[in-house]
Parts: sequence; structure tokens; C-alpha cells
Amino acid sequence: MNRGARLGGEISALWLLAWPIMVGQLANVGMSVAAVAMAGHASAQDLAGVSLGVSVWNMVIITLMGIMMAVNPLVAHHVGARELDNIPHVVRQALWKALFSGLVAMLVLQASAQLFEHMALEPLTREVAVGFVRITSFSLPAFAAYRVLYGYSASLGQTKPMMVVALGVLLLNVLITWVLVFGHWGFAPQGGLGCAWSTMLCVWANLGGLLWWMHRSPAYASTWPFAHWEWPHGPKLRSLLKMGLPIGVTYFAETSAFALIALLVARFGSAQVAAHQIALNFTSLIFMVPLSLGTAVLTRVGQALGAGRPEAARFRAWVGVGSGLGFAVLSAVGIALLRAPIASLYTEDAAVVALAAQLLLLAAVFQLSDAAQVVTSGAIRGYKITRPPMWVQLLAFWVVSLPLGYLLGIAPEFAPAWLQAVPGYPTQPLQAAGFWLALVLGLTVAGGGLMLLLRVVARAHLERGGHSIPPPP
Repeated sequence: MNRGARLGGEISALWLLAWPIMVGQLANVGMSVAAVAMAGHASAQDLAGVSLGVSVWNMVIITLMGIMMAVNPLVAHHVGARELDNIPHVVRQALWKALFSGLVAMLVLQASAQLFEHMALEPLTREVAVGFVRITSFSLPAFAAYRVLYGYSASLGQTKPMMVVALGVLLLNVLITWVLVFGHWGFAPQGGLGCAWSTMLCVWANLGGLLWWMHRSPAYASTWPFAHWEWPHGPKLRSLLKMGLPIGVTYFAETSAFALIALLVARFGSAQVAAHQIALNFTSLIFMVPLSLGTAVLTRVGQALGAGRPEAARFRAWVGVGSGLGFAVLSAVGIALLRAPIASLYTEDAAVVALAAQLLLLAAVFQLSDAAQVVTSGAIRGYKITRPPMWVQLLAFWVVSLPLGYLLGIAPEFAPAWLQAVPGYPTQPLQAAGFWLALVLGLTVAGGGLMLLLRVVARAHLERGGHSIPPPP
């Protein structure tokens, strides 16, 4: 096969895996969008309470999602090696890990409700925020189990079930939220707390729907993990946690950094916060495409390595990175050209639109590095390596982006003399724009560092002839 045909075939195979994941991810994001939108039509206090609850909920579930991702490369390697008999054991132990991790996350989310007791909030806003995190916490074991089955299915190359189930649950979520928030069909109106109950019920529906699909589909018959009972196995659980915990830390570092930026710019007024949230919300939707590509690349790389084909793994990894960068070019141009109309979709406030458009221009600049870091991370995880990417992204967000953002956005006078001597260094706080400028630099560090790491890892596997390299201690 010539190189052009091989490249076209790989791009086709990659997108065939990625697009159902992307649609499913967008449907899951749509649940939060529906909750915030309907709460806003209940009252301003309900909107504020749900928004606060969703921000904490998102940090917890995204961290939990990362911890559960250890199942993806393990199953993908077994698929590539045609070791299908080993997959049920991995999935069963991953489900035990999901139960334990979900219970711990539930306790963490319950405890986080106390944060709202120490914030200057209106009574109804505090009641909704506290109620939201406490009610939704009971869905976390189900969410963790769902992410295990999600990774198992994706690594088998079965991504359509997650898309169909997620779309169905999104419709169910909109219906239940409408009924409970506004009080239809004989239910008393519950305002923002109706969003919490709807979210909790629909997370369990997601898990039930995926299990129903898997039970009926012959694609899972040879690796069905529920054929018999199996107790927790300590060594396997430790290895799963050792591989998944760094991914969870990585996801937490990124989501908490963006949440912290919102808190830090709050001192400059609601317009700055609103502009930040608009830019963040829109770029988060765009981010679903490279994120889905990263999951698909992980599967493709893991299967090639399991089959003992390190050269194919390297080819698939770089084709995935190239595909992500190609999409990033298109999204960057689109965001840059349409930044004002995009901001206008969210608000009619001219001042907020102008600020959000400025931040969206910076978001357009970091599209390339953002796509590079998330797709490259997926490729590296396909090699069953999770700790080095964690350190690269902690460096990017917590050593580069947040400290530099604080200097540029809030306190430029605190910068060292050498930084203040740089041409163009601001003498006045740039506010939210300062943090987004720092994100451009931090994401560039992450993208460049991870691409270099992928090159080293892929070359090492080639030199070893495809034999597995154990994760770093």
C-alpha cells in the first residue's frame, strides 16, 4: 500500500472511531447546558446556585473520568494481541475500582457543600448550590462505572453505543428537568433543585442504557465481563489505580485552573467573569473534537502495540496528532473571524460582548497547542504511560499559566525585573485577558512538551521491537 493510501485509510479509521465519541461527549455537555438554561428561567438565584453546583460537580466528575481511563489502554492492548480472554478480568476489576472511587468521590462532593456555607451568597442561592452537589453526589458510583464500560467499549472499537445512549439520555434529561424545575404533570416546581434530581437520575440512566445495549449486542459476547462473579484483586486494583490516578490529576489540574481563573477575575466585576465564562463555554464545546480524537488515537495506538506493531503505533499516533492540528487550524480561523457574533449569541450586553470577543481571539491563538496537547496525551496513554504527561501538564497549568496569569491579570508590579523589562509588558492589570494570554503560553508548553515526549516514547518502543515498556515507577 502506498503512503497516500495508508494515510487516507488511517484518517478514515480514526474518524470512524472518533465521531460517535464526539457526539456522545457533546450530548453529555448538553445536560449541563440544559440545567443552567432552565434554572435561569426559574430565577436569578436558582441560576447562580446551579452554576456554582455545576462548577464543583464538573471538577469532580472530570477527575473521576480521568482515574477510570486506565481501562482504555489495557483493553486496547489485549484486543491488539488477540488476548480476548484477559479482557473480562480487567473490566471486572476496573468496575470494583469504579465502585470504591465513586464512593470516595461521593463523600468528597458531600463535604464540598460546606464551601458554600462560608461564601457570601443569598439564602436561596446557597440552598440550591448545597442541594445540587449533595443530590448529584449519589450518582458518582454510577458515573464511574459508566466510564469504565465506556472505555471498554471504545477500546473494542464500539463507539456507536455511547453516542446513541447519550443522545437518548440528553432528551430524557431535558424532559425531566422541564418537569421538575417548572412543576409540570402534577409535580411541585423545584427550581434549581429539579436540575440536581434530573442530573442524578440521568447519570444512572446512562449506565443502565449502556449495559442494556452491551447485553443485547453480539460485539461484546466474547469479552462479556458479567459472565461470572469475581472478588476484588488487590494487585490488579493497585495497577489500575497507579495508571489512572495520574490521568485524574491531569484532568483536575486543567479544570481547577480554569475554575480558579473565574474566581480570581471576579474582583474586576461581573462583566469580566461573564466574558471569561462565555469564552470558556464556547471553547469547551470546540474542545470536544480533539478530546474525542485523543480517545480514538489511544485505542488505535493501544491495539497496534498489543499486536506487536510499534511502527504502526507510531504512524497512528502522529496521524492522530496531525488530524487534531488540521481541525485546530479550521477552528482557529473560524473563532477569529466570528468571535463577535459568537459572543453575541450569549448576551446582548455590548461591554461583555467586546470583552468576550477579545478573549475568543486569544482562544483562537491557542487552538493549535490545545489540540496538540490533548491528542498527544491520548497517544502516549495508548503506550500505557500516564505519569510523565501528568508532570508536563501540571507544569503548563500550575507553574506557567496560573502564576503568569496572576502577574499579567492582577499584579504586574510583582513580576521580577527581567520580566518587567520585556517589551510590551503591561504596567496595568490586563484582568481576564492577562490570564488568557498566560494560557496561550502554558498550552504551548504542554503541546510542545508532550509532542517531544511522544517522539521519545515511540522511538523507545521501536528500538525494543515492540515489547511493552512498563510505566515509570
